[in-house]
Amino acid sequence: DDLSTADGVRHVGPGCSCLGPRRHRGTGSYPTLLRPSPLVILPLLSPGPLRASAPVIFLPGTPAVRVFDSPDPRLSYSSEPASSAAAGPHRRPRDAPASGQQNRGAALLPLCCAALAWGGDWRSIRARVSSLVGTFGTMGVYLSTPKTEKLSEDGENDKLKFGLSSMQGWRATMEDAHSALLDLDNDTAFFGVFDGHGGKVVAKFCAKYLHREVLNSEAYAAGDLGAAVHRAFFRMDEMMRGQRGWRELQALGDKINQFTGIIEGLIWSPKGGDSNDRHDNWAFEEGPHSDFTGPNCGSTACVALVRNKQLVVANAGDSRCVISRNGQAYNLSRDHKPELEAERERIQSAGGYIQMGRVNGTLNLSRAIGDMEFKQNKFLSPDKQILTANPDVNIVELCDEDDFLVLACDGIWDCMSSQQLVDFIREHINTEDSLSAVCERVLDRCLAPSTMGGEGCDNMTMILVQFKKATTQAKDTSGAEQSTGDAERSDLHVAEQNGS
Repeated sequence: DDLSTADGVRHVGPGCSCLGPRRHRGTGSYPTLLRPSPLVILPLLSPGPLRASAPVIFLPGTPAVRVFDSPDPRLSYSSEPASSAAAGPHRRPRDAPASGQQNRGAALLPLCCAALAWGGDWRSIRARVSSLVGTFGTMGVYLSTPKTEKLSEDGENDKLKFGLSSMQGWRATMEDAHSALLDLDNDTAFFGVFDGHGGKVVAKFCAKYLHREVLNSEAYAAGDLGAAVHRAFFRMDEMMRGQRGWRELQALGDKINQFTGIIEGLIWSPKGGDSNDRHDNWAFEEGPHSDFTGPNCGSTACVALVRNKQLVVANAGDSRCVISRNGQAYNLSRDHKPELEAERERIQSAGGYIQMGRVNGTLNLSRAIGDMEFKQNKFLSPDKQILTANPDVNIVELCDEDDFLVLACDGIWDCMSSQQLVDFIREHINTEDSLSAVCERVLDRCLAPSTMGGEGCDNMTMILVQFKKATTQAKDTSGAEQSTGDAERSDLHVAEQNGS
């Protein structure tokens, strides 16, 4: 029976509210998880005002899940007032608990579980709610005090030296990962920063396997680094599917949430010993998860390969690579945001939409590895999906005027512009004992004193690569730059365009 009132909500008994099947007023659409015959019963066992934000659905044995409507969320049920804490950079804003404990709908748990009447396939309902939990995850959840312990590393060979540092900061979880390999082969170095969202497992997977896919590709053997790294980005999505993908993702984490499929674990930083290991061809495996479509969490990827005087930079997402040439900062990657014209056209052509600057109202990125719920259109190629792992690839000829290279996640770029970071590094690079110490200074500089402002509250990872000068080498000031993939042709000697 239609139990809804004009507002879509009707009380049917003491301490109960039912969200009926009527459409939200003014939205022209049903709630995301509600079809013409659903009934969501929420027993109100704890006092407190109801707050309008988004509906909540309970499934037996699972945490409370806040369900956001398309395109305009209106209803939620919470026994606590809305938090003013800033939301994370990748995910839709959500309540942040007062303490530092991880929490998925803790404010709603006093409501307990209730019955969900549904005339559909339970597996499809469960899968969709699982993706929502994966989407909103713990992003936006802060600790009461930041974790300022840093994972730092330094390395050096006859051509390069690098330092890196990574810090969890205010976030309840650490979802960044990185790769730093001076000797991918005898002539090539590989560096990468991976900023996870909705979980850390995709970032860890990329840090472990992306450089291997580059190394094992036919294009790499033929000397085409740009094509090799371009293909490797798509291979990450392919490899995370099926039984083998499930098994590898599970092996990377400390534990697996059986409801969401999100794997928790520590940050992954590959050491030099396994960088040259040739693995198998990722053959198909039979098993209970053979139809696994991949994780619903995701990660940015920004990588740089240096071979002699050639620099190859590939990027998907809003992590960034910047080079300092005579003290001037030049962006070698573009931040992929939904509001960019080319990104918006692809998203809408694939059947998606942009709401409040977010893809389908949830993700503040237009390209990423993982996030497989946005890549399920079988009639479109991987580069045409709502969300794509398709990287911009830039190839730059290095010259003696190049000082250093920086790769960092948006936890850094949200706090400092490219030029500000270059200036800061130049100020400290000759006074610190190591490059990792310079990175640590940057992290401390960006860390916010509290979570009230939003900026400076994210995970932070930064890699600093310094080029060694060859005294016998003739200067090359041409700065010629070649682009492949989706990258636009540009000259390094142009004004910096922050946030592009």
